[in-house]
Amino acid sequence: MIRRRSASLYIAAFAGSALILSACGGSSSPAASADKKVSSANKATIKIVQNSWTASALEAEMAKQIIETNLGNKVEIVTIDENAMFAGLSAGDVDAVLEIWPSGVNADEQKFIDDGSVKNMGLLGAVGKIGWWVPDYVIEQNPSLATSEGLADPAIAKLFATAETGNRGRFLGTDPSYSQYDEAIVKNLNLPFDVKYSGSEAATVAEIDARVAKKEPVLLYWWTPTAAVSKYNLKNVKLPAHTDACYADAAKADCDYPEDPLFKAASAKLESKDAAVFKFIQKFSLSTEDQLAMLPSAEIDKKPAAEVVKLWLASNQDKVKAWLE
Repeated sequence: MIRRRSASLYIAAFAGSALILSACGGSSSPAASADKKVSSANKATIKIVQNSWTASALEAEMAKQIIETNLGNKVEIVTIDENAMFAGLSAGDVDAVLEIWPSGVNADEQKFIDDGSVKNMGLLGAVGKIGWWVPDYVIEQNPSLATSEGLADPAIAKLFATAETGNRGRFLGTDPSYSQYDEAIVKNLNLPFDVKYSGSEAATVAEIDARVAKKEPVLLYWWTPTAAVSKYNLKNVKLPAHTDACYADAAKADCDYPEDPLFKAASAKLESKDAAVFKFIQKFSLSTEDQLAMLPSAEIDKKPAAEVVKLWLASNQDKVKAWLE
């Protein structure tokens, strides 16, 4: 998500926060609450972080609709570079983020939690897993590719070669800002692959779509929960089992990514800014199943996040009421 994310923190970038914060236009559709919309008079504007993946967009939109309708605050959904997000939360320039992947939190970012300027708001409820993935037909045609040991064969690696990689296989990374240890894993496992980055989640999906349509091999960094895993029948390549020691030095990483119990965070300043919103963020939760119920509409059907969220909220009023108690 951080999510799969930032390997280094550029705090200096946040000095010009006006340049890297941008409020996204939110939905004007009402949140799915039976309650009468609360007045926003004299209420603080709440700034919710939206990171560059679909689940984050859905969660930010959900918080916007619920807070605006039930708590009366105007909400701005803010896109921000992950490398500056913790500094923004610490400074109070943004108020909360609803999905952080713990495997992507580095020591510099952890310091903000340790000094109390950023509050860990508890588990989101969903559990994420980053890893190496291939379409199912790749393993059906070459069963050895179910594990990283099969990738060590140069002849097999050439199946994944592109004009850019020559005789070596291509490993497809995604947004370069994500916390990706694949270059280290490839090097330390001595695999004949080069890591190349698509640039974004959307670009990776487009690449998967094109490759799967032609039944061509592709090996990539991906994660679950996402709709793409089921749509393209992606299979997780088995890497050496994860250990904490394996990632103690990122440059020496040579094992699988860990499972990530996703968590939420807020600026320590949010509680005094608006205690009701602070408590809502603490209680807000989404399970893996909740995410998977929404992701296909957003990722595959390309429906706007506001529309997907509105429909989900209409069917889950019991959860909304629990978050607002």
